[in-house]
Amino acid sequence: MFTTVDPLNRVFLEIGPLTIYWYGVIIAIGAALGLWLAIKEAERLGLDKDLLVDFMVYAVPIAIVFARIYYVIFEWERYADGPFWRVFAVWEGGIAIHGAIIGGVLTAIVFCKVKKISFWQLADIVAPSLILGQAIGRWGNFINQEAHGGQLLDGSFIYEILPELIINQMTINGMTYHPTFLYESMWNIIILVLLLLLRKSNPLRGEVFLTYLMGYSIGRFFIEGMRTDSLYLVGNLRTAQLVSILLIIGSLLYIIYHRRTIKVRYNEPKKRFKKKQKIRR
Repeated sequence: MFTTVDPLNRVFLEIGPLTIYWYGVIIAIGAALGLWLAIKEAERLGLDKDLLVDFMVYAVPIAIVFARIYYVIFEWERYADGPFWRVFAVWEGGIAIHGAIIGGVLTAIVFCKVKKISFWQLADIVAPSLILGQAIGRWGNFINQEAHGGQLLDGSFIYEILPELIINQMTINGMTYHPTFLYESMWNIIILVLLLLLRKSNPLRGEVFLTYLMGYSIGRFFIEGMRTDSLYLVGNLRTAQLVSILLIIGSLLYIIYHRRTIKVRYNEPKKRFKKKQKIRR
């Protein structure tokens, strides 16, 4: 049996009045590794990596803002009575992945219109980066002791397979909870591997990104059902599960539509994405 200890400190570094939290550091690490992965893919294809850097400069902060707005909207009762500054306290946790996806997609659409490049080609390149960032970002929930499931029963085999560090951090007020953040992080790694393998098969343009939406949503639907901190739309209807169902159905239908209308493959034509040249559909 594990001996519980004090939870990990949420603070990464304090410099005078400035406090840097592990939550933000972990998200930054996920974004940086995601950008690195996208740049490596751009270099492999002989593409202009500066476009990806420019896109990430806009997409990351906008995605975080949308993720926070999404969360606050569905948890407004927690913030309605103030103080108002808590609406902006992202370091305390409380951002929604689906909000981040909405913000990132909208940013990509506008960015691609301005740069006159293909949205689907850009989306396919960054899709593995997104799921990698999500897999890493879930460990911010670990530090904050959030995004967990229901209580683990005494004698559960989970105690035997999880590291003591995770059991300790998921023990809150004497009760140990399912580390659903870990389940989702592991699922995201599986989807990452799937996307990388799919990309090597040179699918139709857009299918890597649509597979990301569908694959992530399948795992999220089931894991969300285990969580105790879900956002609810109406009554017992969990918002994330409804959005996941819509993304699964929408992505599948769009893939079918795509295969009838889009004939351009992921790796072609390379010349349209080279440096100082425009990307077209």
